[in-house]
Amino acid sequence: MAPQREISAWRPGVPGVVEVFHAHYTEYAYPMHVHEAWTLLIVDDGAVRYDLDRHEHGTPHDTVSLLPPHIPHNGAPATADGFRKRVLYLDSSRLGDDLIGPAVDGPDLVDPVLRRRVGQLHTALAHPGDELEADSRLTLIAERLHGRLRPTTAVDLARPDRPLAYRLRELLDARLVEGVALDEAARLVHAHPAHLVRAFSGAFGIAPHQYLMSRRVDRARRLLLDGRPPGEVAAATGFYDQSHLTRHFRRLVGVTPGRYARS
Repeated sequence: MAPQREISAWRPGVPGVVEVFHAHYTEYAYPMHVHEAWTLLIVDDGAVRYDLDRHEHGTPHDTVSLLPPHIPHNGAPATADGFRKRVLYLDSSRLGDDLIGPAVDGPDLVDPVLRRRVGQLHTALAHPGDELEADSRLTLIAERLHGRLRPTTAVDLARPDRPLAYRLRELLDARLVEGVALDEAARLVHAHPAHLVRAFSGAFGIAPHQYLMSRRVDRARRLLLDGRPPGEVAAATGFYDQSHLTRHFRRLVGVTPGRYARS
């Protein structure tokens, strides 16, 4: 069987994400090398073994691997069928240098919740127009990584900050079509991005990006019933393009915009 080397790579419009890299390798082995950015790695099929700071590590199921910048490492398939991986390269605005030491000591985190969140983030990053969702998910992932690598005294998160949540909801309502980046929203309402996402989700039972898409789909329904074509409706309601509208519309309504209009 011929060796497989399949890759896809892109740079999304999400602050702090240097590159997204997906690959399927069967026999290829990385030599020792370094990255300027943090490497956040999950393996979907097979396994990878690698050396980091002269210690051997691996990526079994449900593991999230975090390799710090400037620390030499290699990588090779640990199974006969190779491996299929998804990687995010993140700059220091997401993960600071204070995590380098703990990440060298323990780069492989067995954390099913974190693993699931990283997978959801990759899904969001694959769709232009879902930058708010990707940014929100990445913010919470970075917070969880920091908590795993540098645990601190638990903070009481039981009581949502309702005034803050209402301020963000007003901002999302006002910026329904043009949208708002998470960092900008955090600056405008004077809150840390992670706290902002948690406050909104705790107060309303829905994440900010879910609220925004729900409002956009609701407005799209009205315009479709007015007889406007789906492509025009997508532009008028803040979606990246018609396929972006269709994906979220079908998720929330159960049918495509075209079928909804014809009904």
